[in-house]
Amino acid sequence: MSKTLARHRRYLAEQVERDLARKMVFVGGPRQVGKTTLARQLLGRHAGYLSWDIAEDRERILRRELPATQLVVFDELHKYRRWRNYLKGLYDREDHSRILVTGSARLDLYRFGGDSLQGRYHCLRLHPLSVAELGIATGRDLLQLTTLGGFPEPFFGGSEKEARRWSREYRTRLIRDEIPSLEHVSDLGQLEHMMVRLPELVGSPLSINGLREHLQINHATASRWLTIFENLYAIFRLPPFGTPRLRAVKKAQKHYHWDWTLVADPSLRFENMVASHLLKWVHYEQDVAGRHLELRYFRDIDGREADFVVMEGRTPRWFVECKMGDAPVDSGLVYLKTRFPAAAAWQLSATGTRDYVRDGIRVAPATTFLRTLI
Repeated sequence: MSKTLARHRRYLAEQVERDLARKMVFVGGPRQVGKTTLARQLLGRHAGYLSWDIAEDRERILRRELPATQLVVFDELHKYRRWRNYLKGLYDREDHSRILVTGSARLDLYRFGGDSLQGRYHCLRLHPLSVAELGIATGRDLLQLTTLGGFPEPFFGGSEKEARRWSREYRTRLIRDEIPSLEHVSDLGQLEHMMVRLPELVGSPLSINGLREHLQINHATASRWLTIFENLYAIFRLPPFGTPRLRAVKKAQKHYHWDWTLVADPSLRFENMVASHLLKWVHYEQDVAGRHLELRYFRDIDGREADFVVMEGRTPRWFVECKMGDAPVDSGLVYLKTRFPAAAAWQLSATGTRDYVRDGIRVAPATTFLRTLI
């Protein structure tokens, strides 16, 4: 790809600018996904950036010595227990600056205590780079994205070896730096063991009991650790889709990683990447347009399945199945399309070249569909 990290303008930039004209804006997303770069692009050369992780900036925040700029950016402010009260006090002043808050945790959850900020902010979620955002149109460029991942630094670095190093270091920083700053976890070694184990379980319903037995921890601890990973944008989980007449599984969730390069198996890594693309579109439509969308998967007790179901309200909008290469139409996709004919059904291939429609199901290279998203 010809673009560089410094030149790439992120897909949320215009929406952030529009929302800042009315309210505070919170931008959440994984660490190193590009939140700081986005903020600095909006700031231009103005020194309106303060990070809670930098000791000097933290002192300025606590003394309320803020930059004399029209836009002030607070990074990782959610680590301050009274951050909501702090922002409310700034925002409610008549002479307040525009305020942008960025954080590598779910800002809707890490609120601790204090006054409500309801009605004072818009919340947006920044995702890794994607086919549509990068303008990818060829199988070769898709393979590069699958291999290097969607985080800007390793992707624009262009080196598979350096991408692997980045991913390993990223995981270590998450366990050793990020989680202890927000959560009380007594056994970081076992927590890291879980993080190493999870990529091997992508693509199948996740058994908390299986994890508990593997790690020799109790069920409540295993469940809590998964929630921590989810809240800190390490993984995301999908619930099953189904109605009683479909005889679908009801409880077991599947999980995927924001850094899909952690998944070693090529077919499951491709599936994880597609999941990330779909979630990015769902979150964008939720945050920007207020749509009631949800990403799920389908599996029934007879073994029929489809990798992804995009719901709008209670109605399935898309069914999506992932294959590495050209393959016959999947029987699970046929089953769902027959029962929900109004929903669009896609079978995507990572390396295949065939593009056709059969029984209302579009079979196509993945880029054909993914470049229509965000």
